[in-house]
Amino acid sequence: MDYKTLIDEEIWAFIRETERYYPPDAVNLSVPEQRKVYDRMCRAFFAGYPKGVNVRDDQAHTVPLRIYETGNSPGTIIYFHGGGYVVGGLDSHDDICAELCLRTGLRVVSVDYRLCPEHRHPAAFEDAIEAVRYVALTWQEPLVLAGDSAGGNLAASAAHALREELRFAGQVLIYPGLGGDMSKGSYLEHAQAPMLTRADLDFYSAMRYAADDHTRDATSMPLLDSSFANLPDTFVVTAACDPLADDGRDYRDAIQAAGGRAVWVNEPGLVHGYLRARQGSSRVRKSIERIAQACAQMAEGSWED
Repeated sequence: MDYKTLIDEEIWAFIRETERYYPPDAVNLSVPEQRKVYDRMCRAFFAGYPKGVNVRDDQAHTVPLRIYETGNSPGTIIYFHGGGYVVGGLDSHDDICAELCLRTGLRVVSVDYRLCPEHRHPAAFEDAIEAVRYVALTWQEPLVLAGDSAGGNLAASAAHALREELRFAGQVLIYPGLGGDMSKGSYLEHAQAPMLTRADLDFYSAMRYAADDHTRDATSMPLLDSSFANLPDTFVVTAACDPLADDGRDYRDAIQAAGGRAVWVNEPGLVHGYLRARQGSSRVRKSIERIAQACAQMAEGSWED
């Protein structure tokens, strides 16, 4: 795969800057070391809080939350951060959530779910369910589930698990890993992609499950669900230079086949983790505009597939 021609200079500059803080072989570090490196890298890209966004911390029983508001919000985005279920937290995606709040006018509630390997699956899934139920009880208004990478997986898993219990205005999944077939398609074509490789995915999977745990179902891999009916309106955006890209297409197809509404956008020339590149990439800024627009329109009931 010729990434030199697929990826423009703005994204290459982002990749090089990321690698200054988070080397490609970081999976060989201990988990505590990986978290320190990841946190340092995220802080290097931190763009601050936009003016007018108020931020406070809260708790959904045992699950820490961070809440972003600009005033009277017409709806709430429940956001799950990425990080392979191993790294990340409230601080890693702090400014991303703040900007999403400003762009949409919606309240954003960021969820600090438990991480692996100390808390293997289904701990993160259980925290996601706990947080969603808490938010639904706290604010009686339209709810949009959203997340990037591992967080996109958790958002979708929550949508599947709670679809008969709660009503969601929509779900917005950003380069999510949804449990696709790793023996074909983008998993092979982009096995050596910048920012996320097939080897990285194998590492995160090994961290997520206990050695004797062979259970794979919709609570960890939404694409393995037996039914895709009655899911909320869905917008999936993926990076074309990412082994996870086909998961977005396959998830859209499954929802549409079940009679639901779903849109998949595969962003050309972008790589996994591109949300952090929004300050230096015009392509990323356009993608974030699409993401924010989908969230806002879903909340107000005007989104069209």
